[in-house]
Formats: sequence, C-alpha cells, structure tokens
Amino acid sequence: MKLPARNFCSAPMMIFSLWGGSLADRYPKQSILIGTQAAQMLCAFVLAAGTHLGFANASFIIVIAALNGIAMGFDIPARQAFTVEMTNREDLLNAISLNSSIFHAARVIGPSVAGLMIGTVGIAICFFLNGVSFIAVIAGLIMMKLPPQIRPTTHASPLEHAWSGMVYSVRHPRVRTILLLFFVVGVFGWSYTVLMPAFARDVLGRGANGYGILIAASGAGALLGALIVAAYGHLVSPRKLAFGGVYSFSIAMTAFAFARNFYLALAFLFLAGFGMLLFFATSNTTLQTIVPDEMRGRVMGVWSLIFGAMIPLGSLEAGAVAHFWGTPFALGFGAIICLVAAIVTRISIARREAAAST
Repeated sequence: MKLPARNFCSAPMMIFSLWGGSLADRYPKQSILIGTQAAQMLCAFVLAAGTHLGFANASFIIVIAALNGIAMGFDIPARQAFTVEMTNREDLLNAISLNSSIFHAARVIGPSVAGLMIGTVGIAICFFLNGVSFIAVIAGLIMMKLPPQIRPTTHASPLEHAWSGMVYSVRHPRVRTILLLFFVVGVFGWSYTVLMPAFARDVLGRGANGYGILIAASGAGALLGALIVAAYGHLVSPRKLAFGGVYSFSIAMTAFAFARNFYLALAFLFLAGFGMLLFFATSNTTLQTIVPDEMRGRVMGVWSLIFGAMIPLGSLEAGAVAHFWGTPFALGFGAIICLVAAIVTRISIARREAAAST
C-alpha cells in the first residue's frame, strides 16, 4: 500500500506543478502558501478522522494522498520561489540550507518519535497532531510583514503562461544544465531510499530497526551538510559545492553497495546523505539566483515537476535493475550513472564557457 499511495501523491503534484509555478508568478506567494497549507491541514484532519472512525481503507487513503499531491503541486513552486522574498539573493544559500536542516532533522528524529507515539497514543492521534502542526505554519505566514511585490501583467493564457516556464528552462543553457543533472541524480541517485528496506533485510540481515537506523544515518549526514553549507557555504563557489556533492554521493553510495558490515554501511550512507544535500541545496540556490524574478515561480514549477517524478521513475528503474541483477548492483549502478552525469556536465560547462570566451 505504501508505494501506490506515494505515487498517487506524486502524480497530481507533477500534473499541477507547472500551473502552480504560473500562479506563483502572478499572485502573492504568501497567500498561495496559506491556502495550500490549509488544504494539507484539512487532509491530515480528515485522515485522522477516517483512521479513528475505522473507514480509512485503501481507496480512502489514495484519495487523501491525491488531494494532498494536488496541494503540493501548488505549494512547492510557491514555497521555493518565496524564499527569495523572505531573504535576499545573498542569503539564499543559507536559507535553503537551514530549511534542509529542518527537513533532515525530522528524518532523523521523526521515525523514533512516531514509533513511540504510535505505540502509546495510536496512529489516529499522530495524524491529528500532524494537522495541528500546520496551524503554526499558517500563523507564521499570516504574521509575516513583507514589502509589496510588483506583479507583472501578462496577456498570455493560463496554459501558455504555465508552459512558458518549461520553454524558458529548455532554452536557457545554465538552467537546462542544472535541471538535467538534478533529474539524473534524482532518478538514479535518490532511488536508493526505495531499495533500502531490501538492502537492510537481504544484504545486511537487519530488520525494521536496522532499516530505520540506516535512514537516520543518511538523514544525519544530510543534516550535517545543511548546517555546514549554511555556515560556510559562502566561502566556496556553488559550482564546486554542487559537483563535489555529486562526486561524494556517488563514491559513498558505490562503497555502500559493496558494504557487508552494518557499521561500515552506516558510515558510507552518512557520507552519501552529506553529498546529496550539498548538491540539492547548491543547485537549488544557483537556479533561483540566475532566474529573473518574473520567471522564478514557473522555473521552480519545472523543478517541482522533476522533484515529483524522482521517486516514481526512480522506483521503476531501481526496482527493475534490482529484480534482474540484485539490490547491491542496482545501488552501485545508480551511483555510477550519477558520477558519469556529473563528469559529462562538468566537461560540457567547460566547453561552453571556453567557446563563449573566444
């Protein structure tokens, strides 16, 4: 049930992300986020009620996941583009890294807290508390006092306006390069999370607790990476951080695929999470920095489309490779693809810059 529910969340997010980016460029992002957070809060409360009353069957969960995915299709582009309005371009890397640190801290702490609460108060209460948590976010958004933003006028139809973000992303060389590498690393690299239960059980001989510790190790590495980037990221160029992150992730994940000692596997996974965070944070920052203000929402809509496609496509790729050649091979294969993609991208950038300078 886990995989279908996740896909029913990802599919609507992919479908509506371009439109969500278009709305973010035409309307106040703060207002959009208040609406999307309220919608996700409602989904959490309905899921809590359904679980408590006993009618949360598979169809019910899929509908809730789909509705939540629709809300995320509008939420993610607006939230990503809103970061610049809350800070400025100079502090963007710090802001994105701090946001990532919160996310990955939740990955480390969340499973333990959730397991404890499910065992003591039940899963329905957990869903209810998840809904309550949105109240703080909505209140924070309402209390924000930001300078008014000039909204560009457009005579394009909603469909043309939404699609223009894709056209811009394809035609702009730097944007296209970042998004292509983000897509490859997301599909072939991030899919390791899908294979982790099988690797923990079949390769390392660990059960659910071992799987949880592996995920926590990855999250801890990403958390450390986020904190380091937030504190010292301005001392190193984003390009070096991004490519260094992909190289680190690829090498660490390849080593992890060959690891048969649990503690050695934890160390490699920690380094992999660290590298993945470096790439994701710096590539996101670079993307938002080079895109003009009037296009940021739509370009982040394309980013959200790729983000939503990573897990479903990565699951298909990793699952197929693991089925024929085994889980360790699938992990190593994905890591090597990421490494090759980063090297090819680096060479392509160098050639483009050399041609531009002549």
